[in-house]
Amino acid sequence: MITYQALYRKYRPRTFDEVVGQGHITNTIKRQVSMGRLSHAYLFTGTRGTGKTTCAKILARAVNCEHPEDGNPCNACPSCLGIENGSILDVLELDAASNNGVDQVRALRDEAVYTPAAVKKRVYIIDEVHMLSTAAFNALLKILEEPPAHLMFILATTEQHKVLATIQSRCQQFAFKRILPGEISARLLEVAQKEAISLTPEGADLLARLADGGLRDALSLLDQCAAAGGVGEEEILATLGLMGNLETAALMERVAQGDIPGALAAVDRLYAAGKDMGGLLGELSVLARDLLIAHTAPEGGGVLLTGGYDGATMKRLARLLTPPRLIQMLEQLQRTQGELARSANRRTEVELCLFRLCDETQDASAAGILARLTRLEGLIASPPKAERSERTEEPPPPIPPEAAEEQDELPPWDIAQPEPSIPSRAEPEEVPPGAQPVEPTVKEAPPPPSPRRAEVRQRAGCLWPAVLAALKGKVKPGEYANLSNRELVQGRLEGTQFTLWVGEAFLKDMFQAGKVSERIEAQVKDMTGTAVRCKITLGKAPEEPAGETPEQEVPAGEPPAGHDTMDDLIALGAQFDNIIITE
Repeated sequence: MITYQALYRKYRPRTFDEVVGQGHITNTIKRQVSMGRLSHAYLFTGTRGTGKTTCAKILARAVNCEHPEDGNPCNACPSCLGIENGSILDVLELDAASNNGVDQVRALRDEAVYTPAAVKKRVYIIDEVHMLSTAAFNALLKILEEPPAHLMFILATTEQHKVLATIQSRCQQFAFKRILPGEISARLLEVAQKEAISLTPEGADLLARLADGGLRDALSLLDQCAAAGGVGEEEILATLGLMGNLETAALMERVAQGDIPGALAAVDRLYAAGKDMGGLLGELSVLARDLLIAHTAPEGGGVLLTGGYDGATMKRLARLLTPPRLIQMLEQLQRTQGELARSANRRTEVELCLFRLCDETQDASAAGILARLTRLEGLIASPPKAERSERTEEPPPPIPPEAAEEQDELPPWDIAQPEPSIPSRAEPEEVPPGAQPVEPTVKEAPPPPSPRRAEVRQRAGCLWPAVLAALKGKVKPGEYANLSNRELVQGRLEGTQFTLWVGEAFLKDMFQAGKVSERIEAQVKDMTGTAVRCKITLGKAPEEPAGETPEQEVPAGEPPAGHDTMDDLIALGAQFDNIIITE
């Protein structure tokens, strides 16, 4: 019966030339072996799956090989074969994670003084050496500094900072770098061809990105996905429980647009399909990182990108997100990923994270506040005309040159309707001799409004500019700048209620926090003599129906002192240039 062997063990390199992506190390060691200039101690550092232990085993065979070939072991002589199958005990591999006590190191030190029995050099390979205790490190110091001529130490670790400086100074250090995705992809296709696995180039690229620079991880992922038959992107995503670039980009676009229902629906669908919630946040984090690099280093940062997204997708998403917003998203994603392992409900944790990503007002962190301030500064800095041109789908009709200057100075509601003539109150209009007076057309229902009601009705639509002008200096500059934004803020008096429509949720929160509604109520009461209630509503003001403006009911009661007659109100409104007063 043939026992199946994992791909990363079956295709472990046996010579320095077969090691992928570490030429800066293998070339140096090969020259040392060829020239006989070997050190007594080596320290291999680097991330997992990059070839540290593999190079240590190759070096142990190369220094004891009877027929070395350009610094590589021949892997055919008795010494190479014995070291490879473990029958020669002069080459010993130790795991410091389970042999980290001072007693084990003392026993190793006492045994190391004896000459090897079957090979030229006694070699000790200590993996994960950072796990040794301080006492064990101290016991190793003396023999590591002045070992016998027949002794060699090869230490390997993924956390160099935990190794004592006194140990590092006694070793030749070699830093193993992460293997590039292109090199991993080429190696995967080579292994898949030998194993008769239908691996597509796209699938190999995806596995290479997921491996994060570790070839061993890539081979393990290929081994896991090979049972699905053809190994393409869809099969890999289904096997590993990942979203995929298209799903990730679509979810990121919903987050950028603040589409909370759409984002939650996407998470629900992915959760039902068995996708890993931690992997979902990880893919969003990678995309947010790429977008941040594309924003901050558009020219030289191309080599830093993961390369999983096409240029059109990156440009579309980059237009929707600013660097402060991306920083806020990255911090939120990283924080949630760290807390996910301790969460009682991973799905709920991810949904809460999406709430904060879609609406930065829910994020009370410093990054969330900075993102909101940046968005607010952008709204204040952009002129209303630029905002109108960006929001309007169809371009506005051309404006005659002679009317351009006048239109720039006047607000839209003054341009939309011509200024009506104001007849004198003292003298009625004269009727030419012989002409019959024209009777005004009277609707059957309701009865014509009183003169006071007519004046208030005609002033209701243009009261907001007067209120806005009077609020200058009475509210904060930031609040006044947003109140003046005609595209986002509109006001209208309807009976005893003054409604303020705002186009953004953060503006509503700002106005409510600053008690803007109370100042508007006080100003309207001061101008009309009637107590009103101000209501701040999210959305756009509904358009008035064509034709005559519906009559505004005037509450009963006498105006307060200072505004005894409607003439005083009209005189007060005439002080504002943007108001049209009609009889």
